[in-house]
Amino acid sequence: MSANDHEVCYTLLQTLKLPPAVSSLAFGHAGHLFVGTDDGILRVYDLSSFKVIKAVKNLGNEVSSIICVKRQGSDIRDAWVACGTKIMKFRLDTPQLIQTAHDALDVVEIGKTEDDLINEIGLNGNKTHIAYSTDKGVVGVVDLSTREVSIMKREHTSVCGCVKYIPNRPKELVSGGYDQKLFHFDSTNGNLLSERGISPSEPTEGMSLSPPFIVSTAISSTGTLAAGTADGQLWVNFAGESPRDVGLKKFVKAVKTWDGLNEKTEHVVKIAEAPIVAMTFLGERTLIVSTLKGVITQYKLTLEENNKLSLEKRWNGETSSSMKPNALIVDEKRVIVGGLQHDGSGVIEIWQKMKISRA
Repeated sequence: MSANDHEVCYTLLQTLKLPPAVSSLAFGHAGHLFVGTDDGILRVYDLSSFKVIKAVKNLGNEVSSIICVKRQGSDIRDAWVACGTKIMKFRLDTPQLIQTAHDALDVVEIGKTEDDLINEIGLNGNKTHIAYSTDKGVVGVVDLSTREVSIMKREHTSVCGCVKYIPNRPKELVSGGYDQKLFHFDSTNGNLLSERGISPSEPTEGMSLSPPFIVSTAISSTGTLAAGTADGQLWVNFAGESPRDVGLKKFVKAVKTWDGLNEKTEHVVKIAEAPIVAMTFLGERTLIVSTLKGVITQYKLTLEENNKLSLEKRWNGETSSSMKPNALIVDEKRVIVGGLQHDGSGVIEIWQKMKISRA
């Protein structure tokens, strides 16, 4: 990757190659990287040595999503993983270097068929419930105190690949699907609170574009929602952002219901000629996105006085080994991309933020 401006620059720190394709990534604490692969293995890497220190094998299906949970007294996070139709919890600080599915502390079965395969899981702010999305279009919630599973009253008509809890709103979540819809739910009763559809982008040069399937979403700590589509569109809405008192620099009392799907305040911009397969916020208004072709771009999002979205491209580049990225995570120092190489094997690229000295 190479810098396009003088504000942000990342340089390749390490490339990790794996036999299977990488399907999911998550940070433990700052020194641990959790990696899920499509052959049903969870690996934990030490980011100081870049070696695997723990693993869980024979999970039966692709590890599609990972949630790391801090436990007092443990240096290695516990992990909830989505595999096939199951959500399983593992404790990784045991003497065992390698565990299997039989070592799971908890197993929640949410379906029986291939249509019930889980795509993403998310933990609410109170750490009491896990939301999930499935190939069938179902959005559901698991109560961690009872293991009871409840399903939202509206389903996507196609694959639902994305589900996120809304920060500071532990009972509200938002999902995105291949039916080109974003849904906002009250998870306590399953009611649909709002919805929004994304239209196809205008064809260019006679090209046949993919439909605007929603293939990735991200939500900032303050409630700004972004979504990426298969036809290269970026959808952003600031209406759900928590109000802020500029003088006190504190959040004021939030409105009763999140308004992040308000049609009047949405912004849609075509930013790529390929599907936007992964995205994540770094802070409140910095968004990093990856396309299927491995182009990674960091944007600074600004809402101007005339209610127009300003996208400042602060840095972009291209993965060197990953032909098809599947997962992207970031922190203040790193960008980590996971996917597969041309031969179908997996790869992780770890890019380190560099300091830029201006003349």
